[in-house]
Amino acid sequence: MTSPPAQSQDHPGTTGEMRPRPRDEMRDYVGRELLAGKRALVTGGDSGIGRAVSVGLAKEGADVALTYLSEDADARHTAELVEAAGRRCVTLGGDMAEERHCHEAVEHAVRQLGGIDVLVLHHGTQEPVKDVREIDAAQLRRTFEVNVLSLFWTVQAALEHLGEGSAIVITGSINGLRGNKTLIDYAASKAAAMNFAQSLAQNLMDRRIRVNSVAPGPVWTPLIPATFDEERVEGFGEQTPMGRPADPDEIAPSYIFFASDRLSSYYTGQTLVPAGGEIHPGA
Repeated sequence: MTSPPAQSQDHPGTTGEMRPRPRDEMRDYVGRELLAGKRALVTGGDSGIGRAVSVGLAKEGADVALTYLSEDADARHTAELVEAAGRRCVTLGGDMAEERHCHEAVEHAVRQLGGIDVLVLHHGTQEPVKDVREIDAAQLRRTFEVNVLSLFWTVQAALEHLGEGSAIVITGSINGLRGNKTLIDYAASKAAAMNFAQSLAQNLMDRRIRVNSVAPGPVWTPLIPATFDEERVEGFGEQTPMGRPADPDEIAPSYIFFASDRLSSYYTGQTLVPAGGEIHPGA
């Protein structure tokens, strides 16, 4: 895609208001039954990367449960795309900052799908600032409850249902690898999320549950016009070596790779960095 023009919308943002519309429906993706018979829970699965991942998993044969904050129309559309791929899809709205909801999301997926084999923790929040002193206790708490604490709560609930050969994929960020001067608390939370994935991978090794993370660079999703001002949205992603942001469809295959035991059985504790040519050795 090309870099977007100036625009903004209310948080948490919707796909329908974005210009240009992102490629997030995996229209040209052809599955190979890599996840036939599997059941996946995708948090933040209503739009953007979460939508593309949900549809990609479905095209590989998985039934999908997805969570979302409040974007009902986007969640319904993603469910329709999953069902068009011939798989079941169930949705659950609510705030992942609440421990109770994290447990409910797991139980809802297990109850509706019969279990969980793949857990994709993709939900997140960000709020840019110009000065670190602008980050008050409420913002700091919100960022870490959504981006870090919820990961612990959801994994703790899911481990009762995840068996040998299951996979957990956690969304990190390029900002968690190299920081960001205006997304200070967000970058710190994503560094924590990726370290959590590495630690959890070691902890679950004996249970043969693989844990990996994906750290995308700039991706054109509703979160961008919903959290950045118009000036920053204009030209978003031009700083990458490729000179543009990614579409969600370009990021989703990293998650499918980690979800599939056939493709990534010897990968755990690793991070893939689809970042338009920005290189981070050792990630």
